[in-house]
Formats: sequence, structure tokens, C-alpha cells
Amino acid sequence: MSSSPDDSPRLRSVTREIDAIDDVLELADAADPIVWSRRGDILIGTGGPAATFRGSGSPGDVARWWRQVTETAEVDDAVNLPGTGMVAFGALPFDARSSSDAVLTVPRLVVGRRGGRTWLTHTSPADVPDLASTTSTTAPTEPTEATELTAPKPKPYGPHWSATLGPGALTPDGYQDAVRAGLDAIAAGEVAKVVLARDLAGTVPAGADLRRLVRALASSYPDTWTYAIDGLIGASPETLVTVSGGTVTARVLAGTAARGADADADTAASVALATSTKDLDEHQFAVQSVLGALRPHTSALVSEEQPFMLKLPNVWHLATDVEGTLAGHASALDLVSALHPTAAVAGTPTPAAIGIIARLEPFDRGRYAGPVGWIDADGDGEWAIALRCAQFHLAASSPATVPLTAYAGAGIVAGSDPEAEMLETRVKFRPIVDALA
Repeated sequence: MSSSPDDSPRLRSVTREIDAIDDVLELADAADPIVWSRRGDILIGTGGPAATFRGSGSPGDVARWWRQVTETAEVDDAVNLPGTGMVAFGALPFDARSSSDAVLTVPRLVVGRRGGRTWLTHTSPADVPDLASTTSTTAPTEPTEATELTAPKPKPYGPHWSATLGPGALTPDGYQDAVRAGLDAIAAGEVAKVVLARDLAGTVPAGADLRRLVRALASSYPDTWTYAIDGLIGASPETLVTVSGGTVTARVLAGTAARGADADADTAASVALATSTKDLDEHQFAVQSVLGALRPHTSALVSEEQPFMLKLPNVWHLATDVEGTLAGHASALDLVSALHPTAAVAGTPTPAAIGIIARLEPFDRGRYAGPVGWIDADGDGEWAIALRCAQFHLAASSPATVPLTAYAGAGIVAGSDPEAEMLETRVKFRPIVDALA
């Protein structure tokens, strides 16, 4: 069911706790998995969509559609954990003018695990009482606390595969030229910062089990948000916004250095980043962007005075956590709409930076650097920025291959060195490139 902002279905959702499952990822679809995972907690969607928004709408359009869906939904949640009840998974374009769709989908079945508890959510149109046929259980039409739902059968992983990757529309040399043009725009006073990306193009064999890519990313980068939604698969270190029980949190990342080859070199890389005027300036632009967007929707909004060093397997990041209390009735998607795009992935001032990105990047970013995450019927949810990712173009598949595009970018400010920025993108490509191999 594909929907416009003014066409919202009436849904009925039931959540029950189930026995632990060793590998929840095995329940996801191999060719087009829906997954959200971090530090062992995981949500997967399967069984096809109960409802889907798909279109060129802005985050605000998607938020409005979800509000309409939840206003008429019947939600029976006997577990009451983050990720239970009726849940929708979404991936939105970086630029509303993108040819890539915004998508928000409610799977018929969601299996989740958090804090040692496992659950199953079944969602269907409210006038279709098909719990029994879908979940192989004799659940009554009107569920009660005693209603039991049965998880779908696991699907064994398909054979190992590897991708073929090569230069995209912007080669390493071309990227350095784009950085120089960005520096010219900064010198001319058009912007103080602009984030420029480059791409890699490739293919995987038709029929490739994409859950293997998700598993590789989750295993190698457990502290990131590992996601797979509508062919967009990645492992993002950057939280755009989380809303849970009235608390709003965000993590701002801007400023990056490659990890050192040994302990001494690694310490030196960390210290150099922590004391870099260029990177600290870039980071401050991003923090102020997030604070300014969240203030109208929150109270008691606070952030750390100085960034901390976030250590990932491949890079150091300058990071700042932001926390506040939700004011009013804004949902996670309303805050996504207010926040996106941040200075961390676009630049400052943001509208001018987006114009420069469109001028200098010879490709459509699609959902790269856009919001990706989930939201529940109460408006709570977890949303990241789609980084360290590849978009699989499932609709363009041939009998032999599935095309993909991977992306990585760097923030350009006065004093940036084109070659150093290109090398930074190479480091940022490493998680997805290694996993694709």
C-alpha cells in the first residue's frame, strides 16, 4: 500500500513478548532487508508492508502522514519498550529536490530485541483480522493480554559474495578540484563551511544476500547505527535525534582523523584532532546548527562545552552530545524535519551550502546524508544521518547484477587542504568498502 500525505490507512497493531531468538537478522528478507541495530539491540521488519508512504515529500510531509496514521491506529502493546508497538522505518533524501523517494514503511511483522527481551509486532489494516494466517497462531480476532504471536521462520544465509567497485561520477582528482572550488566560495564569503562528497559505483551479484553486508557492518562497528531500509545499507556513527519518553538527545560529529597505525601514532592523531583550530571551528558550526534547530521544540537544552574524542575502529571524531526535554507534542519526525540538513552534512549557512553542493557535486546524493531511522505510534524514535553507506538500486537490477553507489564526504572550511580532504573521504569509505569485499 503506497500512500500520499493525504491518504493514510487505518491500522491495527499487536505486540507480544516471545522467546529469545539467537539471530534475529536471519528473519529479515535476504534481497531487501529492513534492519535497525546497535550494540546488540535490533529491530527487523519482514512480511511485506502494512502501509507505506513513498514520494518526493519533505520530512514535514512524512511527519504529517505518520501523524494521520497514528491518530486512527489501534495499538495493543504488552511489552512497552523502545521499538515496540506500531513502528515505521524510514529513509529520506538529503535534498528534497532529489529524484530519490522519501520512504516510510510499516512492516506487517517486526521482531525486536532490547535488553535481553524479544518481541513480535504484527500490524495489518484494521478491517483485516488476519493475525492467525500471517503468524501461524490461533490468535483471536480481538487480541487480549493472553494473545500469542509466533515469529516467522528464519531464512538461512545465502552464499558469500563480494562487490565490484570503481570510481563514480567524481574521481579522487575531480574531488580535489571540487574542494578547491569550495574554498573559492568560502573565500568569496558565500559560506563559512560546505560539505562535499564523492561517490563510488559498483555491482553485486543478482540474488546476493544483503543481510551478510548488514551483519559485517554490525560486527565490525557495533557502536554505530547499522541500518538497512529500501536498499540503503550502512553503519552511521552520527545520531540525528532520539526521542524517548519526552527526552531528546542528539550527537554531533564534525572533525575527523584517521586512526594511527600503532599506539603512539594513534595518540598523536587524537591529540592533533583535539587541538586543530580548523576542525574545532568546523565542529562548532555543526553544534550551533543542531542547537538552533532544537531550541524551539525543547526546554532545558544543554550541550557539552567542549567536544570529546569518539574512537571508532577506523577514525577519531570530534563529538558533542546534546540533550533536552521535549516541549509540546512534537514527534521524532517533526524534530527530523527541524534538524535536517545539519551543518555537519551540508555546511553553514545551510541554504547557501546546499546550493554549492548542487553546483559542485556531479551527482544526486539521493538518501546519502539524509535521515534514516524508525518512529513509533507515540512519536518516539531513533534517527541517524545516513553515512558510511551504499544505496542498492534494486529497481535497476539485471538478471546478473544489482547496481550500487557508495558515498563519503568531508567538511570544507577555510584552511582545508584538498588532498587531505580527499584522503579523509578514503578513510570514511573504509567501513562500507571493507564490508562489501
